[in-house]
Amino acid sequence: MKYKDYYSILGIERGAAADAIKKAYRKLAQKYHPDVSKDPKGEAKFKEVAEAYSTLKDPEKRAAYDQLGSHRPGEDFQPPPNWNRQSGDAQFSFDEADLADLFAGLSGRHRGGPGGAPLRMPGEDYEVTARISLADAYAGTEVELNLTVPEHDEKGIVRRVPRLFKVRIPKGATDGQRLRLAGRGGKGMNGGRDGDLYLNIALHPHPLFRLSGHDLYIDLPLAPWEAVLGATVEVPTLGGEVRLKVPPNTHAGQQLRLTGRGLPTPGGKAGDLFALAQIVVPVAASEHERELFKQLAQDSTFNPRAHFKSEAGK
Repeated sequence: MKYKDYYSILGIERGAAADAIKKAYRKLAQKYHPDVSKDPKGEAKFKEVAEAYSTLKDPEKRAAYDQLGSHRPGEDFQPPPNWNRQSGDAQFSFDEADLADLFAGLSGRHRGGPGGAPLRMPGEDYEVTARISLADAYAGTEVELNLTVPEHDEKGIVRRVPRLFKVRIPKGATDGQRLRLAGRGGKGMNGGRDGDLYLNIALHPHPLFRLSGHDLYIDLPLAPWEAVLGATVEVPTLGGEVRLKVPPNTHAGQQLRLTGRGLPTPGGKAGDLFALAQIVVPVAASEHERELFKQLAQDSTFNPRAHFKSEAGK
């Protein structure tokens, strides 16, 4: 019997964990799949990888394989005498077997064997980015995703097939959030669980609002007299316009909070909206307005640069 180093085939250490074995198999199976690989030996490598994974993913088969010891790949070897087992009612012959056959029927799991049960295989997990608007994040939305995904056919061969997903995104989704939809991934085989679908949320930039977690920020332009005297102004929010009271002597950069006007949170509340005051002067002042500003300049003792002299020498 020729020895095959299943660990070397998958490119993993002999003590590798189950997750590492699964990850290595998926990577190599996609690389050498006949529908994808341009390697003339790709199909043979794909079958070799599948054979190695079939044994190492099963704890009982892996333990039995490890009992065979370590040999050079392709080396002739004879399993130890105490490694014998029964396959159905017939004595298993090592001389006539391939290494893959040695494990195919272990523990009554031989395909087509009496009382055999096929191995359960979980479905693939899918991951995709869902791009939505800030308004959709505020109200919640349903998106349609047309994807081409890998799936196992009835023979266990991985093929890429088109699938349409309709997914409900709850209100309050934030940029960079990762949503898990259990059971919406690839179909499991032989009773294995279905995989999951993971959505990475990406929000389109908004012309007015900036997002930080569930809080929103907006620049609030104010005329000089509104900032000095105070005013009540209309401010847009994702839920419609609201009236905001600007206190007298508001300075540029000051944050005015509108509580609960941000994105909804999972707890049923909502973030806040912060309006950042920006002092804006008229682009084209009328003659009368200019005269008023001249009068203000003459009468006012306010000097916005008074601190220059006291702090310049520090």
